[in-house]
Amino acid sequence: MSIFGFLKKSGGKDNEAPAAETGTPAEAPVDAPAPSAPEEKRSSWKDRLKAGLARTRAALNTPVGDLFRRTKIDEALFEELESTLLMADCGVDATQFLIAELRARVKRDKLETGEQLRRALAEVLTTLLAPLEKPLDLDSAKPFIIMIAGVNGSGKTTSIGKLAHHFQKQGKSVLLAAGDTFRAAAREQLVEWGRRNDVTVIAQDGGDPAAVIFDAIQAAKARDIDVVLADTAGRLPTQLHLMDEIAKVRRVIAKAEPSGPHEVVLVLDANIGQNALAQVKAFDAAAGVSGLIVTKLDGTAKGGVLAAIARQQPKALRYIGVGEGIDDLQPFKAAEFVAALLDLDDNAVS
Repeated sequence: MSIFGFLKKSGGKDNEAPAAETGTPAEAPVDAPAPSAPEEKRSSWKDRLKAGLARTRAALNTPVGDLFRRTKIDEALFEELESTLLMADCGVDATQFLIAELRARVKRDKLETGEQLRRALAEVLTTLLAPLEKPLDLDSAKPFIIMIAGVNGSGKTTSIGKLAHHFQKQGKSVLLAAGDTFRAAAREQLVEWGRRNDVTVIAQDGGDPAAVIFDAIQAAKARDIDVVLADTAGRLPTQLHLMDEIAKVRRVIAKAEPSGPHEVVLVLDANIGQNALAQVKAFDAAAGVSGLIVTKLDGTAKGGVLAAIARQQPKALRYIGVGEGIDDLQPFKAAEFVAALLDLDDNAVS
C-alpha cells in the first residue's frame, strides 16, 4: 500500500497544488461500498445475472397469463409480445425490429407454439446484441488510459472500483485518478476503493480535474503501470458548461499521452430506460464515447434497454452490473445475457 505523499511536479496550471497520492484513509467514508460477501458464499455470476434480470423475465413470461406457454401463435400473441417488449424498455425501434423478425421466422420455419417463439426470440435478440460484445484489449497501450464519464448516481465511481479489481485479477497493475474534484464524497469513495484494492489513488482537494488526471498519467508512466482509470465529475447532458469540461479532460489526456485516451467509457444506470439513449448521444458528442457500462440491471430496470442501445446507439457494451458486490460487474456476453433474460440454458442460445 502506498504511503501519503505528493508528486514533485504538477501537470496542471502553475497555481494548482500537486495532486496528492493517497493510500488508506483514517476512516472509510460513510457512503463507501460495503464489503462483498465471502467468496465461498457467493453464487456464480450466471446465477446472479439471472436473479438480477428476474423483473424483466417475469414481465416477458407473465403479461396476461404465461406468454410463452401458449399452444398457438396468433395475432393476439404478437400484440401481447409487442406490448411487453415496449414495457421492458426495448423502445419502439427495437420492438418493431424484433416483432418483424419473429413474424418472418414464424412464417419461414412454420413455428406454432409459444415455446418455439421464445427460442426464436432468443436467437433474434442474441443476433441483435452480439455486435455490442467487444472485450477491451488492455495490451494495446501502456499505460492503457480509460476515461470514465456519467451522470451522478449512475454508479460511475463504484464501477471504477470494480474495474480496478477486475483488471487486477487479470494480472494488471492499476492506478486511479480522482478527477471528480467537484464532489468530495466521490473522491473519498474512490480513495476507499483504492484502499480495498491496494491501488494508488491520485487525488486533490478541489481544483482542476484535468490537472489531477494529467498528474496520474505521469505517475503511471514513471511507475510502469498498466491501466489508468480516470474518474470525471458527474453531470447532466443539459449542463453544457460541464459537458465542455469533459471535452477539456479528453484534450489534456491527449497532451499527457498522445495516443490517449484509449477508451472513453460512459456509465449508464439501467433504471433510466430510454433516457440512456439521450445520454449516449450527449456524452458521445462531448468526449467521443467508445464503450459503455450498464449498471443496476438488478433493480427496477428493464433489460430491454440493451436492445434499444443496439438499434440506435450501438456502442461497445464492455461491462454490465447486477449488484453491489465487487465481482458484480462482468464483461457483457450477448448469449449469456439472453439466456438469463429468457430463462434458457446457455446451449439453447447461440
